[in-house]
Amino acid sequence: MNARQPVNETTEQAAASEDGRQPILRARRLVKTFGRVVGLDGVSLELYPGEVLAVIGDNGAGKSTLIKCLTGAEIPDEGQIWLDGREVHFKRPQDARAAGIETVYQNLAVSPALDVASNLYLGREIRKKGVLGSVFRLVDQKGMRESAKRELTSLGISTLQDVTVAVENLSGGQRQAVAVARAAAFGSKVVVLDEPTAALGVRESNQVLELIMSLRDRGIPVILISHNMPHVFEVADRIHVQRLGKRAATITPQSHTMTDAVAIMTGASKG
Repeated sequence: MNARQPVNETTEQAAASEDGRQPILRARRLVKTFGRVVGLDGVSLELYPGEVLAVIGDNGAGKSTLIKCLTGAEIPDEGQIWLDGREVHFKRPQDARAAGIETVYQNLAVSPALDVASNLYLGREIRKKGVLGSVFRLVDQKGMRESAKRELTSLGISTLQDVTVAVENLSGGQRQAVAVARAAAFGSKVVVLDEPTAALGVRESNQVLELIMSLRDRGIPVILISHNMPHVFEVADRIHVQRLGKRAATITPQSHTMTDAVAIMTGASKG
């Protein structure tokens, strides 16, 4: 695919990239309606290994519906989804998680009363070895804390040195880091981030952006949904533009400016 040529739905797109890479996640012609309201109108999307793909669009453009279909929260009426070359049919978010797709939603599904380590392993607790774990179901708190420290260090998260601190005592950016770290720890194939910097200040937003780039450096592909254009253009490799339930174009920060992207979003330009 020529980086200088935006992709739109009037032109068929080969799934493989210019260098022959196959997408890790691919959706083709997804349709989702809610009564008479069309959420998605034949939307396609490709996410390649080790890239950050931003999804942008005005309210009502279909961003959330698209992500929900990709992550099992909604079932598309029509269309196909492939993960790692295999067609998948997610009926619920747990199916997507089991397949290796982790999602961090805007409202952050963290438990404030639990510490950092317990949140990292929420729902996936490590049990003690032997009878204590298999019969009495005792949690290996020490093992989880040691593993949590390793995971945070590998992601370059320096703001969470003490994994025994309750999440309710953390800042917004630190809470976001916990949620993203959990997704990275278990999202073996894809991590989806929904407006991760929406409620954060400049310093904490920068920390989250660094975390996104750290995921990419580890080879974990990321789908980033965001209204913040400077953030999108700072970290995204490619940008999927939604408009009125369709994919209006796929562009790159090298081929288009923020003004160009907004023009495509609003219909002032077709890219």
